[in-house]
Formats: sequence, structure tokens, C-alpha cells
Amino acid sequence: MYRNVKLAVIGVLFLFLFFLPVEMIPISGITVAGQRVMAIFALATLLWVSELVPAYATSLTILGLLCIATSDSAPYMLKEALEPEFMLSYSRIMSSLAAPVVILFMGGFFIAIAATKYKLDINMARVLLQPIGTDYSKVMLGLMGITAIFSMFMSNTATTAMMLTLLTPLLKSMDHNDLGVKGMIMAVPIAANVGGIGTPIGTPPNAIAFRYLTGEYAMGFGDWMLFAIPMAAILIFISWMLLRKVYPTGIDNIHLEIDSEFDQSRDALIVYGTTAATIILWITSSLHGINSYTVALLPVIVFSLCGIISTEDIKQINWDVLWLIAGGIALGYGLERSGLASAVVHTIPFDTMGIVLVLFMLSIVAMIMATFMSNTATANLLMPIAVSIATVLTGLDAFGGLSVVVICVALSASMGMSLPISTPPNALAHATGMVGSKDFIKMGKFVSSIGVLMIFACMVALGSAGYF
Repeated sequence: MYRNVKLAVIGVLFLFLFFLPVEMIPISGITVAGQRVMAIFALATLLWVSELVPAYATSLTILGLLCIATSDSAPYMLKEALEPEFMLSYSRIMSSLAAPVVILFMGGFFIAIAATKYKLDINMARVLLQPIGTDYSKVMLGLMGITAIFSMFMSNTATTAMMLTLLTPLLKSMDHNDLGVKGMIMAVPIAANVGGIGTPIGTPPNAIAFRYLTGEYAMGFGDWMLFAIPMAAILIFISWMLLRKVYPTGIDNIHLEIDSEFDQSRDALIVYGTTAATIILWITSSLHGINSYTVALLPVIVFSLCGIISTEDIKQINWDVLWLIAGGIALGYGLERSGLASAVVHTIPFDTMGIVLVLFMLSIVAMIMATFMSNTATANLLMPIAVSIATVLTGLDAFGGLSVVVICVALSASMGMSLPISTPPNALAHATGMVGSKDFIKMGKFVSSIGVLMIFACMVALGSAGYF
């Protein structure tokens, strides 16, 4: 009942904003299309924050409302009030479902499903952990490093689930009163969250930012990795040191045993080869000229044709994540095409605040928003506004132009990890019952703050040095 009341209140607010006379809205230059997009934006924000409906349902609602209320396919009674130059294209809205960045992410999902199916992920973990030894601190660092690497190319949710499963036999053999148990569990979600910033497919906010990096701001898969992986590595090392300090342990040696062997069947070898080829092609796009989106089709085609990914496997793809990204793309298009983003930005004197201050504010806002809601929803809401702000910042090119703005927002959104609800990896770790909300707040406030400051400083430094 209480949920229905909340939904009713949100619905009434949406209708109020939708039908409010344009003249009563205190935004100079707002159009009818802009007003309707503003109502849809408010609805999306409230639904994403409240989580009254699944996040993907909100995205699909955005797509539908944009088509019905603001596009060239709107009913006559709604279309006649729209200004032709600000009217959205229904085909552009619907094409969000198959946007290049959605295909890029889908390619990553195909790799993740195939890797899990043929135990490539577990075997890689076994090979990489084997040389580390039995020292508690070294095992924790190795575990964090491997988790981060997997999170760069697989879903961080799937990575966290796998690594926590591998840890289960070890944790059962440890004294649960020892703080080292909490430290080992907390190491996994932190590494998964941080590791995701390393590649454009590591986490949805990266993919959303990657969409804007076209034309003169075009960036390859490998270009992103060159600056993001070192930042992720530094932050993981700092997090490891903090974990050792916050969760001191009396355990000296631990034995993490992973019983698995590499599958040498034909299908498994195809998975190994295709995965390696895809990653290499992503990293070397500047040498062969094939963009990252097209490369992402390689595992999709090969695994489908060879029967490696079956119909049942396709059902395991995180379609909700793809739809969530698509909804954000459509919303961004609506904000831009309707003129709303430009009108809002010109209402606030961002150009007088200073570029560094605006970048810092955007980074902090992204991190705070992502702490209380999905980082994908955060990027979906904040990215179009950040892009519009970038257009009015005089002298931004000296700091890297649009690239530094969207990357700051994307990476900072991944730093929202101070609550169990902040990210799926946090929720999975919390579900073990061995760590509580206080643990996430305790570690999250340090990792998030250090991470945002480091991202901001690195982006400003790299932008000023002409990297972007």
C-alpha cells in the first residue's frame, strides 16, 4: 500500500510538470519539448532513486514517454504544441536499444558468459593466485588484483560472486572473530568497484561516457586503459593498505585452494582464442582501424555460430543493464534535442565559476549520487547535463575539452561505494552476513574520497598535459 502511495505521488508530480504552462517555469528559453523532457527527467530521477520499480523498467518508460510525448510519432493532440526544430525523432529514440555502446557492452557479456561456462575465469584465478604463496597480506593483495582484472572485462557482479565463492572454504576454516575475515571479504567488492574503471566495458558509467567520446574527442579502448588502469592499480594498493590497517589480523598464513583444470575441448579453445583476440583488437584499435564497437561483435558472432553460446545462455545476458544504458542514451538525446540541457546550463553562470571548480563539483556530485542510487542511473542523469555545461566553459580545451568532463563524471560515479546498497558487489558481500553496514561506511568513506580526489587530480593533470 505504502509503495502504491509513493508511486501515485510521483505520478501526480510528473503530470503537474508535464501540463504546467511553459511561462510558469523559471528557466529562460525553455521549449514545450524541453518542458516535457523535464517532466520525464524528474520522473526517471524519482523512480531511480526510490527504486519503487526495477531500474530497467524506468528506462523502458523513458523510451516510451519520449516517443509518445516529444517525438515526430507523438499523437496529434500532443504533437501540435511541439516546436518542429526541437521535436525528437522516434527512430533515434528507439535506436538507443541498439546503440554502439550497447553492442560494446553486449560483447563483454558474451565473453563473460563463455568464460564462466568453460571455467576460464576460475582457471585464470588459479594460475594467477598460485605464485602468491600463503602470506595473508599477499593473498589479499593478489585476490584484489585478480578481482580488479576480471571486473575490467566481466560484470563486476559476476566477478564478485565468483571470488566470494572461491573464498567460502577458506573463510569457513578461519576464526570468524578475527578481523582478518572481514578484511578479506571487504577486499572483493572494493576491488570489483575500483577495477571496473579500467576499461570502457568495466562498468556502465564508462560505456555511457565512451558514447560521448567521438569526433575530435574520439578515444580508443586502449587509450582509455592507458590512463585508467594505473589509477585503478594505485587505488587498489591504497585500499589494500587501508584494509590491513582497519582490519588487523592474527592470521599469518592461509591456504586458498582452487580445484580446477583447463578445459582443452574444441569449444573451450575457441573461447580462449576469441577472448584473447577480442582483447588484443580492443587494445590495438589505433593500429588496425577497427573501432571498439565493431570488435565487440567478434565474440558475439563466433560464439553464436560455433554453438558456444546457446539460446539458454543468451537468456543469462544482463538485458536489464543494456536497457538501463539505452534509457540513459535516449534521455541524453532528449535533453540535448529539446534544448532543455542548454536552457538549464545558461540559467546558471557556470562559466564564471572556474573550470577546475566545476570539474570538482561534478566529480563530488557524481560520487554522492552513486552512493545512494545505481551508478548507471547516476551517469544517465548527470552525463547529459555535464556535457551541456562543458559547452559553456571558456578555456576548457586547455584542460582536455569534453573528454575530461565526461571521464571525471564516469569514474567518480564508480566511487560511490559507502553503503551496502551502493553497488551490486557491496550487496553480495553484505549478503554473506560477515560484514555489516558500518564496515562499508568505514572503508567506503576513505576509498571513495581518496578515489574521487585522485581521479580529479589525474584528469586535470592529464588534460593540461594534452593527453586528451
